[in-house]
Amino acid sequence: MPDLLIELFSEEIPARMQARACDDLKKRMTDGLVEAGLTYAGAAAFATPRRLTLALEGLLSESPTLREERKGPRVDAPEKAIEGFLRGAGVTRDALEVRDEKKGQVYFATITKPGRPAAEIVADVLDDTIRNFPWPKSMRWGAGSLRWVRPLHSILCILTDDAGEAQIVPLDVDGIKAGDSTEGHRFMAPGRFSVTSFEDYAAKLKRAHVVLNPEERAGHIWQEATNLAFARGLDVVEDKGLLQEVAGLVEWPVPLMGEIGAEFLDLPPEVLQSSMKEHQKFFSVRNPKTGRIEQFVTVANRETADQGATILAGNQKVLAARLADAKFFWENDLRIAKEGMGPWLDSLENVTFHNKLGSQAERIARIAALAREIAPVVGADPDLAEQAAQVAKADLSSEMVYEFPELQGIMGRYYAVEAGLPEDVAAACEEHYAPLGPSDAVPSRPVSVTVALADKLDTLAGFWAIDEKPTGSKDPYALRRAALGVIRLVLENSLRIGLQDKFEDALDLLRSPRYEKMRDGLFHDMWQDFQRGKEVSDEIKEFIGASAENEIQMVSKALAAGPSARESVVRKAIHDIADLWVTQRSGIEWRGEFVPMRDDLLSFFHDRLKVYLKDQGIRHDVIDACIAMEGNDDLALLVKRAQALQDVLQTEDGTNLVQGFKRANNILTQAEEKDGVEYSFGADPKFAEDDTEKALFAALQDAEKTIAAAGKDEDFARAMGAMAALRGPIDAFFEAVQINSDNEILRRNRLNMLHSIRQICLQAADLRRLDG
Repeated sequence: MPDLLIELFSEEIPARMQARACDDLKKRMTDGLVEAGLTYAGAAAFATPRRLTLALEGLLSESPTLREERKGPRVDAPEKAIEGFLRGAGVTRDALEVRDEKKGQVYFATITKPGRPAAEIVADVLDDTIRNFPWPKSMRWGAGSLRWVRPLHSILCILTDDAGEAQIVPLDVDGIKAGDSTEGHRFMAPGRFSVTSFEDYAAKLKRAHVVLNPEERAGHIWQEATNLAFARGLDVVEDKGLLQEVAGLVEWPVPLMGEIGAEFLDLPPEVLQSSMKEHQKFFSVRNPKTGRIEQFVTVANRETADQGATILAGNQKVLAARLADAKFFWENDLRIAKEGMGPWLDSLENVTFHNKLGSQAERIARIAALAREIAPVVGADPDLAEQAAQVAKADLSSEMVYEFPELQGIMGRYYAVEAGLPEDVAAACEEHYAPLGPSDAVPSRPVSVTVALADKLDTLAGFWAIDEKPTGSKDPYALRRAALGVIRLVLENSLRIGLQDKFEDALDLLRSPRYEKMRDGLFHDMWQDFQRGKEVSDEIKEFIGASAENEIQMVSKALAAGPSARESVVRKAIHDIADLWVTQRSGIEWRGEFVPMRDDLLSFFHDRLKVYLKDQGIRHDVIDACIAMEGNDDLALLVKRAQALQDVLQTEDGTNLVQGFKRANNILTQAEEKDGVEYSFGADPKFAEDDTEKALFAALQDAEKTIAAAGKDEDFARAMGAMAALRGPIDAFFEAVQINSDNEILRRNRLNMLHSIRQICLQAADLRRLDG
């Protein structure tokens, strides 16, 4: 069974595209070969900056011969039908077989599809793969029509048999013929060489200064970099993303350690790290004693006679120019920070957050007001929370954050310290963005938690108010991430907070003060026009005429009536017109209650909570059963209830109780529908005939007391345990008693008892929502 080796050699492939390209090459080739009948034992794909490689082991030498039996028309069918069958099957009439069936004699054809050699199939599949490769971006070059990420220079495609003999697969893609040769390192080993197998290929590439496996390159870079740092008593700052990127930039990695100019060492370490990573792809090297970034590691793509001295000198020169800019930004920003950051806060009035939600300054005012409301629940000082919210986003106007947006919040903390603000306020400037993802740490300082909640709740309420909710996979404003952030902030800090009240607070703040300022300004202008004898403008009539028809007519009648018009009535009409105009122009409908938006937003949170708790092993239906209970906007309470229910359902008593409950509920529901009455008047023990019936009465009374008391204490484990303890009496009751007795009194009493079972169990959770 031969092995297949493919290499697509081109100009430099962007590092960010290499991993995906490996997967695409492997999938498209293997899927195509298997579909054509060629199976294989194993496959591996690799990438360097200049090549994509695929190696397949144990490929079939040819596809198997296939035989298919196809049923045709009856022997006495019209001649045209028989001729059509012959054409479709690709056989002649003398090759047909006649068989007897129930409805008469029928033609059958046996179609044989001979196997094809592996080389022929590989050529077809590879040609299609190259021509239709899914690069995110591709280009054409020269006079050809082929598109590739960068100009494609050569194709290596060979099949190696068990004896080690290599066969070139005949293939020509837009004039690029497949061969058995490749190139090594561009500078250290120029020129082409032939290979006979994957092992020969990998070994010769390494001798030609090319490390084929990207994981091997990354491992070498990290090992050498940490060794260089260790030798000087320093640590390399770990950055897995940068490591993978740099491994995709070099074929022969040579790590080199360089110096950072002494004049830049006092810059914040995050500034040095961001500047070197973004612009130079350098690894930062930190002094573990001081925490300062003091040196860097760069990765060259070649060995040099001077051991990289020239390369380092050039890199250090470019780095010095970059860091000089950063130092300039830092010093300018410090001057403003020490003066209280006022100019930055003022400039945010001219920065639009969203055209329907106002400026950043307006948003900050809302967040500050909301933070003050949330602070007592979190245990934060309201004054500190409000102060932190007011300055948390000031660094967005700084020169440093303008240059390095990823430093927002981090720089805010430095500037807050320079401004002499309290430590909790400075920490909130950095931490209020968190958590940004499922693996991001959650802040625990009360002021930071408060501002983080206020920030995220304002974002969610705002976009809900203007109906910019996530749809399908689209979430341009990262609202799912914001909701998950709120969930984690609440749960991981064990906060007891009613979300619906906070939603209403956030929604209410959206229309104040911006809304009121706009409305009052328009009212003033319209009142002045009325006093001058002017009608409501055509623009306003056209935009809200249908919504304010009565008010507009009232203004017209008042103008016609002259001084006799009642001023208070006209003022109210104009106020209502201004109110409608501003609400509709802003895209936010405030005339109705907040309830629909609030409830829809809570439902969105519940969906996010299900996703979050799924990773913790709590089933969706368990969450649904608890969401149906009161207090479902208190996430900590909701999760506590769900965990208790989940634990009970993992016991035999819990599982069987649910079955018994559903049986009782089904019988009761059917009886109520049939009889047209509700059996909710309470069962009477004096009508109990069977001992199991009497025992169930006693068990229900005990369970009701326990569950009610446990519910008040929020001891859901005890409540669920009391509910699960009903499993035995309920099972025995159903085993011994016929519910739909011929005696109508007994039947009604037993149906009322089923109602008691349902009501008592529903005090703990809505078991009707459980699956199964």
